Amino acid sequence: MLRALLRRGLAGLAVIIGVVTLMFFLIRLAPGDPAVLLVGPTASEAQLAAQRKALGLDRPLTAQYATWVSQFVRGDWGTSIATGRPVRVMISSAWPATVSLVGLSLLFSYFLGILVGSIQASRGGWIDTTLSVVTVTLFALPGYWLGLMLVMVFTYWARALPAFGASGFDADFLTGWARVADRLRHLTLPLLTLTLIGIGGVARFVRGAMLDVAGAPYVAIARAKGLSPRQVVVRHVLRNALIPVLTLLGLSLPALFSGAVFIEAIFAWPGVGRIMVDAVGARDYPVIMAATAVSAALVVAGNLLAELLAAWADPRLRTAQPGGSSR
Repeated sequence: MLRALLRRGLAGLAVIIGVVTLMFFLIRLAPGDPAVLLVGPTASEAQLAAQRKALGLDRPLTAQYATWVSQFVRGDWGTSIATGRPVRVMISSAWPATVSLVGLSLLFSYFLGILVGSIQASRGGWIDTTLSVVTVTLFALPGYWLGLMLVMVFTYWARALPAFGASGFDADFLTGWARVADRLRHLTLPLLTLTLIGIGGVARFVRGAMLDVAGAPYVAIARAKGLSPRQVVVRHVLRNALIPVLTLLGLSLPALFSGAVFIEAIFAWPGVGRIMVDAVGARDYPVIMAATAVSAALVVAGNLLAELLAAWADPRLRTAQPGGSSR
């Protein structure tokens, strides 16, 4: 098991290197010049050349990449071109907001998705049909569209929830439960957007997994022993169906982080995704690279966590050999 985790860790490191390398060259091939954004479109060629030299953009791309890698691994993430702030400070202050949003979304979407999928698989009939329509619809909705619709309903029509930021303008003057309530009200809409989309996919997967397990011989034996339908579903069907769901958890993390980028931009949530969107607009290369590296590392860490959870749930995975056989 330890050797398997080590191989997974090395593979994850290769993924991070590949992602940041691809991003480094793609953003420099994209239209736009940060030097022009800094000195203005009316600057002379001499001024533009001086600004590019000050930013280190006059060197060959391979030399720029080697310099960035050597500095990044030493902990020097550079300085933001747009704001002049240290990139490390910007990312360190923003990533807790992204992790809290994505983490809570995972918790609620998987809990509710497993619950809905279990009801579908165990009840069947019109309940299954109705919930299938709802979950498929939620799964198919674009996240940015759903977020805008929730803003229109709960902010502009009902005037019940704020749509932007992580706290109100008077948050510094609030204390105790009033401060907590303000944070929760601002968290509700972005969290609800990510959770509703996640519920659809998880519920569909759990339903299919439970229906597959329900036809297994050991389930028929459990019924023949006189166990109640609830015991059969909870102890045998749902428990064994959750093993592939843990694998789905690891596979869904990249999509969830990429979706969180747009959600944070829509709701002005002060996370890594919003910083990345602002940096792309400003061609702020150091911020884009650092945010990409952090996001890729979080995705890889989530996949490793899913591997550990799957091995904990299924002892056969802890003894699996590299060739696919087990002891």
